[in-house]
Amino acid sequence: MKKQYAFTFLFFIAFFTTTSIFAQCEDVTVANLTNPGPFDVATLTEADGIRNGPDYAGATVYYPTNATPPYASIAIVPGFISEPSSVEEWGPFYASHGIVTIIIGTNSPFDFPEARAEALLDALETLRVENTRATSPLEGGLDTDKFAVSGWSMGGGGAQRAAVLDNSIKGVVALCPYLNNPSLNHSSPVLIFSGENDPTAPPAQHANPHYNATPNTTDKLLFEIENGNHSVANTPNGANGLVGQIALSWLRLHVEENECYCPLLTDTLLDNPSEASDIQTNIECAPILAVQENNLDIHLYPNPTQNVVNISSNIPVSYKVFSPLGQLLMEGELLENTKQIDLSGLTSSMYYVMVNDTTLKILKE
Repeated sequence: MKKQYAFTFLFFIAFFTTTSIFAQCEDVTVANLTNPGPFDVATLTEADGIRNGPDYAGATVYYPTNATPPYASIAIVPGFISEPSSVEEWGPFYASHGIVTIIIGTNSPFDFPEARAEALLDALETLRVENTRATSPLEGGLDTDKFAVSGWSMGGGGAQRAAVLDNSIKGVVALCPYLNNPSLNHSSPVLIFSGENDPTAPPAQHANPHYNATPNTTDKLLFEIENGNHSVANTPNGANGLVGQIALSWLRLHVEENECYCPLLTDTLLDNPSEASDIQTNIECAPILAVQENNLDIHLYPNPTQNVVNISSNIPVSYKVFSPLGQLLMEGELLENTKQIDLSGLTSSMYYVMVNDTTLKILKE
């Protein structure tokens, strides 16, 4: 199901905290999507002890030295007959914003997209190993549930194919991707940059068919850069810096699951920018959810709960259960005296339960 994201005004981050997400969202501005970001960056190579992956040739890991882990991560692969240097500016950019980045080479410069997809998956395995390597500065510092992939040209095609091969990937950033006859049935949110005047991967033959081949149930965004060539998205400075701002926001929203970036994207960055010759997207920001004062004497118990939550109410009620990002997960009506909602099908998390017109929070253990 396509995700919907709530720009949520809440007076807590997790169940028992009082920090406001509204206050967090106040810091989510275009002005903070700088290049470089606020953190210092260091690098690791195989000479420093990182794994030598068999499906790629050589790697550099860029990581922040003064940010707070655990970190999301992204693996990036270059294009046909191209070196990692062709996309290396993405490494310090992402890392300076707190996202660990591994940029790899290919076993052969002539590798096609499918081989580059395998190379990206192997790079993610290197990050998993790095998270457990005792002498690594990243030991225990990576959130291995928050991985993304990216690539340029055939590497961009490979990044999209990697999402098909591994459905745990949380996001894709395809840079002027090249992929013939695309088979892209996956659920990983995909951002596609293309250049209007790209002679190597013309949008009409690659980026646009890629967007159309991605299921409508998958969050997707196509951003075509006016007068752009094949390398227009090779650095975050492309399109007057808009390429980096959109890519970073995409990872924040979909990989780090920070819903504040949904309205920043839809209402600001994608609001008729002069740098774009075409924008296509299906992402939507859900209506505001707010935890309200309970004026109807409705209570949820036990809270926390393991499976079933009871509703104390003497009147019939309708209910909706929302994810932390505002996605509607369940709904129904309860007419009997014993009113229960079975949450056993949901993972352990905090949820919002709207009972009639009152929204309450519930923690499922």
